[in-house]
Amino acid sequence: EGGGNMAGDPEGLCGAGAGGLSLLGLAPGAPSCPHGPALLFVKTSQGKAEGRRFYACSACRDRKDCNFFQWEDEKVSETRHAAREEYNRNHQPFFTHRQNVERYKNFVLLPLSKRRFCQECQQLLLPAEWQKHSNHQFLCDISTAQLKSPSQLLYPLENKKTNAQYLFADRSCQFLLDLITDLGFRRVLSVGTPRLHEIIQSKASQEEDFRVRSLLLDIDFRYSQFYAEDEFCHYNMFNHYFFGGEAARETCRKFLYQDNGERVIMVTDPPFGGLVEALASSFKKLMAMWKETEKGHNNQEMPMFWIFPYFFESRILECFPSFSMMDYQVDYDNHALYKHGKTGRRQSPVRIFTNLTPSMIVLPVEEGYRFCAICQRYVSSGNQHCEICNSCTSKDGRRWKHCVLCKKCVKPSWFHCNNCNCCALQNHACEKTDAGCFVCGKAGHKRSTCPSLSST
Repeated sequence: EGGGNMAGDPEGLCGAGAGGLSLLGLAPGAPSCPHGPALLFVKTSQGKAEGRRFYACSACRDRKDCNFFQWEDEKVSETRHAAREEYNRNHQPFFTHRQNVERYKNFVLLPLSKRRFCQECQQLLLPAEWQKHSNHQFLCDISTAQLKSPSQLLYPLENKKTNAQYLFADRSCQFLLDLITDLGFRRVLSVGTPRLHEIIQSKASQEEDFRVRSLLLDIDFRYSQFYAEDEFCHYNMFNHYFFGGEAARETCRKFLYQDNGERVIMVTDPPFGGLVEALASSFKKLMAMWKETEKGHNNQEMPMFWIFPYFFESRILECFPSFSMMDYQVDYDNHALYKHGKTGRRQSPVRIFTNLTPSMIVLPVEEGYRFCAICQRYVSSGNQHCEICNSCTSKDGRRWKHCVLCKKCVKPSWFHCNNCNCCALQNHACEKTDAGCFVCGKAGHKRSTCPSLSST
């Protein structure tokens, strides 16, 4: 699930446009790395309109995790191309998904005393493999309950930008599931939300009248050890790449087909260091896949919950104008900062963006959420309706104040600065505004709003 380099990124520097880079997207015939087709970027340097274009890994923003790099106009020799193909092959998982399913069937037949899990290789072990892993740390007596909760058995991959597996806390997971069932959805396309998938699978196997089903799409192949081929697809949400090829794509298509009128919703919780534009592009392709399955969708969009920090709101709305942001604070088990119930700046900044009608999203009153009759949506207790803006304006759970000069509500810790002609923190450095934009060198705007970036 989500997470990422996230102490607060109001400039959206994790997205396109960071450090003079702009995303151009998926290009036809793009070269591939072990994570599927690479994305095309353009380097923009100060004072110049556009620099040289290059391909880089879609999933890893850190060169240490995947060092794939190629200039767009670079001629790649046949030898180098063959070496790259070989490298990509060698960096695929040791077992296929089908082999993992067979291994799981054999594993569950073993008596408890013979069920071992290698912590170093993150792999279920069959007795014949014990010797090979004899120097490794492993867990013994793996119970059925542990096998049904793989997200707790596996180490979270806390690499911030690629995986960032900060897993939903039980409170948030339960809330999402209750909301999904109350809204009448019976199928959940779980894109990068292993814990939600897990809780749905577990309930479905235990409760006869529980009708919700889930398909997990995730870049973490370790989950293939625990789920059948119609329950999990190895998927990269940054370039809409199914590692299992056409068969996996077909599994997804089949799941999205609304059999007997069973409504589908997509729930996604991407790494927060990911590029919003790349994610949006993939989500639109999944939505299109849903549209193709049923001719009756007309101009409808596939219902969706995108879980992401509130300071990416403008970016998300740019990609999906039909979305709106809910006030519900999503929190995570293994993230020090994003815990529910904290106050002030330490509250979780993670929200739900959705294309469903806001009034339908009922938030728990016992947690302090209330319904605003004017805005026709549930808001947090500190989010007071501003008469001038005619909206509940707070984004972070605190009560915001209206600035007459800025003609909008601002954070309570901000004050109007006459030098900058806008609201900012009291101890901010005004002179920085004269330095000009990092991308184009012109004054009057920051790099996040540079016109030369939006034009690409």
